[in-house]
Amino acid sequence: MNTVFVSAFIVAALLGIASAAEALLRARGRSSDELYQRIRSWWIMAAIFFALILSGPTGALWLFGILSYLALKEYFTMIPIRQVDRRIIFWSYLSIPFQYWWIADGWYGMVLIWIPVYLFLLLPLRQVLTGETRGFLRSTGTVHWGLMLFVYALSHLALLYTLPDREGIGGPELLIFLVILTELGDIYQYLFGKTFGRRKILPKVSPGKTVEGLLGSLVATPLTAWGLIWLTPFDLPTALLAGLLISAAGFVGDVVVSMVKRDVGVKDTGTLIPGHGGIMDRIDSLTYTAPLFFHAVYYLYY
Repeated sequence: MNTVFVSAFIVAALLGIASAAEALLRARGRSSDELYQRIRSWWIMAAIFFALILSGPTGALWLFGILSYLALKEYFTMIPIRQVDRRIIFWSYLSIPFQYWWIADGWYGMVLIWIPVYLFLLLPLRQVLTGETRGFLRSTGTVHWGLMLFVYALSHLALLYTLPDREGIGGPELLIFLVILTELGDIYQYLFGKTFGRRKILPKVSPGKTVEGLLGSLVATPLTAWGLIWLTPFDLPTALLAGLLISAAGFVGDVVVSMVKRDVGVKDTGTLIPGHGGIMDRIDSLTYTAPLFFHAVYYLYY
């Protein structure tokens, strides 16, 4: 746990620098309320994250379970829903405690198949019992897709946390490594894009994304992974590849959720996190980085 405390101290120091820089910009009239709110929200999110990580497995599993619930709730609020869909939405919410129960119980096989197999088969059956045929394919597909992204994919954060120690490093350290690199990857894309960005990648999906921003993140995130290698059992090449994987996967997760928002015609998925939007706006990259990073680590070290 010493490494967790050190990580918390480093994050607090970086946020302190960010707060000082924002205060300086504000004194010169060059800051904004959005920037202030973003940094303030980062303080709150970091405090909650590290507090629950340090509280042990129970606190961490509650954190990720609530995160899945809030993200799925935002998703269901956004998408068109028929009256009869409310029945399978209820069963979708009910699947969340089961998913995290399997993780707490250490039933790895059930964690992997509960939503992709059992819920995939059971939810359509519940729809059939309503007798409503019109819109069946669309509603069942969109509900299960939300479950896969915001419950199944995000639950890999909890799976990562529960990994046993290897070479003195365990799940909490690997989780911190993943979350820090995922969030920094997003920040690097933004900073490099704002500074050097000229060519848009997907202007219809995410107008702010640029080739320069992505390339900058693909370089800076692996270098940061090198600096955080002490949180992992990785050697240098593996750490660099992990940083590259997280940066690339985070970009894909970001634009996929942006595609959803464009499809339903919203800019932000909510207002729960001042300066950031909703839960989906903040965890979009993690929906891709969490499962890919977990299975890479599991394959290499477990």
